[in-house]
Amino acid sequence: MVASPASLPNLDLLAAAALKALILSQHEQLVCHRDEIEHLKLLIAKLRRMQFGRKSEKLERQIEELETAKVSPTSEAVSKPSEQASSLVKPARQPLPEHLPREVKTYAPQEQACACGGRLRPLGQDVSEVLEWVPGSFKVIRYVRPKLSCASCERIVQVPAPSRPIERGLAGPGLLAHVLVAKYCDHQPLYRQAEMYAREGVELERSTLADWVGGCSCLLEPLVEALHRHVMNAAKLHGDDTPVPVLAPGNGKTKLGRLWTYVRDDRPAGDRTPPAVWFAYSPDRRGEHPRQHLRRFHGTLQADAYAGFHHLYEGGQIQEAACWAHVRRKFYDLQVAHASPLATEALKRIAALYAIEADIQGRPPEERLQARISRARALLDSLHQWLQAALAVVSKKSEIAAAIRYALGRWRALLRYREDGRIELDNNAAERALRVVALGRKNYLFAGSDSGGERAAVIYSLVGTAKLNGLDPEAYLREVLQRIAEHPINRIEELLPWNVVAAAEAASS
Repeated sequence: MVASPASLPNLDLLAAAALKALILSQHEQLVCHRDEIEHLKLLIAKLRRMQFGRKSEKLERQIEELETAKVSPTSEAVSKPSEQASSLVKPARQPLPEHLPREVKTYAPQEQACACGGRLRPLGQDVSEVLEWVPGSFKVIRYVRPKLSCASCERIVQVPAPSRPIERGLAGPGLLAHVLVAKYCDHQPLYRQAEMYAREGVELERSTLADWVGGCSCLLEPLVEALHRHVMNAAKLHGDDTPVPVLAPGNGKTKLGRLWTYVRDDRPAGDRTPPAVWFAYSPDRRGEHPRQHLRRFHGTLQADAYAGFHHLYEGGQIQEAACWAHVRRKFYDLQVAHASPLATEALKRIAALYAIEADIQGRPPEERLQARISRARALLDSLHQWLQAALAVVSKKSEIAAAIRYALGRWRALLRYREDGRIELDNNAAERALRVVALGRKNYLFAGSDSGGERAAVIYSLVGTAKLNGLDPEAYLREVLQRIAEHPINRIEELLPWNVVAAAEAASS
């Protein structure tokens, strides 16, 4: 039993053995308290560096996500004959504001005479309007389709209506692309977008905007599936996941869904294959999800220490490569919180590995591998010995011991990059892809449903891939949404970002 300071015995009466036991017991208590204080200081340092969203506007964000969960992922003009749909009160479509500039497009029949030989005469015309967005402003495009009738047989001739991204929808492809990029790339919730549009004199209900997002997601799913095939054909992938709060049906509380990301990007190894990122949503973090995502993949997966990935490496189809950035981050947190000399030394040694990678960035895999063998091998061996020696002299319950054990426990996977010039030192490619999710999460508060998470995965995939290929995401989505409704499904790969660029370059030349 450990004596507390309040009940300290008379030290003059204690035997030497009892006095020694008391001192050892008190020392153990002090070590435990010191480790606990060290741990708490580390947590405080991490929390101070985290950026929390403002608490104001949380109610608005909650309302938006609830509305998004209710709306149908189809056009705002298409009603579903179900009892559930009939219970939803949808806002009536308002006339487009008269103050907006109009661009008139006339689709007149090309025929000069009827097939019977009779003369075609004007019969009237059909006029419809689409609200469109050009960078910085709204405009209305008025589609005019004159009708002609035959003076002899009364046959009516008219050009078919041009297709729209969402059938009978109010929004043009430019406006749809703007809404998607504002929400998923610029982190502007739909309610906030509605407020900005209202200042332009255009009243758009949040439920209408949410309906557009759902409709676009359904329309773009075949393109994202083609993107998925491209990503899984790689020899090396970066993988990671992040939590997404999702409204649990029935109880008004949230659960934690996950957004998974898989990145194909071999440009650092001199490969010119287009980079791409594919996102997937799951309602939980069970290991069956990455197993399903990667069922077609054969190669190296660079990821963190998530236990759900471990079963992937058992059959040999997928090889594990660990992330040095995760190792470095644990020592960095300790250095910031405690100015630990051991953490500082570890950071210095890891920085030397990154300096080598900076020198060989963009070189072919063979050159990268040779440089790692000649320059990094000795540094890695020395670091391994130093970590083992440091672990022997620090408290087993300390945070520095935990950081060292993390590195030593994954040492084989951390050395994988030294054996293959295609593999990177870290998994930062996947973490960069997830950064947009973390920023958006602070604005949206939570997803309204699992289907909302799936919609987000679709748009994040296309926006992220466009950015990896140096494209403006809004311009790319505008082009895709303008073409995809009538594009042959067996040629959907033509709408992938790099193919759109290649087609544009060929047309301009």
